[in-house]
Amino acid sequence: MEQQRAGARLRVILGHLGGSSARAVVAQPTSGPIAPASFHPQQFQYTLDNDVLSLEQRKFYEENGFLVIKNLVSDADIQRFRVEFEKICRGESKPEGLMVMRDVTIAKSEYIPSEKTISKVQDFQEDEELFRFCTLPEVLKYVECFTGPNIMAMHTMLINKPPDTGKKTSRHPLHQDLHYFPFRPSNLIVCAWTAMEHIDRNNGCLVVLPGTHKGPLKPHDYPQWEGGVNSMFHGIQDYDQDHARLHLVMEKGDTVFFHPLLIHGSGQNHTQGFRKAISCHFASADCHYIDVKGTSQENIEKEIVGIADKVYRTDSGLDLKDISMFRARLVKGERTNL
Repeated sequence: MEQQRAGARLRVILGHLGGSSARAVVAQPTSGPIAPASFHPQQFQYTLDNDVLSLEQRKFYEENGFLVIKNLVSDADIQRFRVEFEKICRGESKPEGLMVMRDVTIAKSEYIPSEKTISKVQDFQEDEELFRFCTLPEVLKYVECFTGPNIMAMHTMLINKPPDTGKKTSRHPLHQDLHYFPFRPSNLIVCAWTAMEHIDRNNGCLVVLPGTHKGPLKPHDYPQWEGGVNSMFHGIQDYDQDHARLHLVMEKGDTVFFHPLLIHGSGQNHTQGFRKAISCHFASADCHYIDVKGTSQENIEKEIVGIADKVYRTDSGLDLKDISMFRARLVKGERTNL
């Protein structure tokens, strides 16, 4: 009953926010050095025993914290996701609970409803068409290698990185996704991020710092960027500036799976087009919620709750656990803790 009440509160709040804002396998990235795999199978801690990943693929993920699977999602599925996104942009589809986000430089523009005004939609768990991404057997086959057989879809996004206006706001600061999640253990969480078109440094591909998934969750806050920073785009303030970076050049349908502690971000979109990707964070249904109060995650919780309180001019009573409970959907196996 408490979970139902939390979900009901959140549906109303996110509805307000959305209306007012915005099979071949490759085990290495396309540029830069990779860490050597110098350990024995019994030392695996970031992947589970399975018959999907090869030994070399498991070693790669263990050392680097990510794995690219080429041509995983079909062109036909990606086209269907694109069509549904365009319907949302035009206001023809209005899924319950969807949060619509705009780039800080165009949030007050006078564009008619179109993809030019929306930089991201998230929490599309009530959109039957977009949520199909989270249930694709070809995706879940790999997700299970990290989470086990009982799989929850915890957070969904379709990212529409806009052409940069010159203020560099299309960048996403280096961050760790675990900053946004009030559940553990981190080793049973994985993101599946699929390119919806060719993505490279020119239109703002992902950049990762290999091996950083082995470190702790670091404090996050807004970077001091002159052109402004998009809402909730927190970044790490004290990462190693000299750590090797890899830029993931990907083709349509390529999917990268990565650990929630992996430090990553994306660059500016220097093209005139909109760079699209669709993603879902999955977790084992055996994960458990934590209280983030008194931790480095408290600032993001306060920000989200503050947005809700501003809308209602009252104390909403929400926390990150409420939000995660609202988002969570069982996509395979049995539901336990989450």
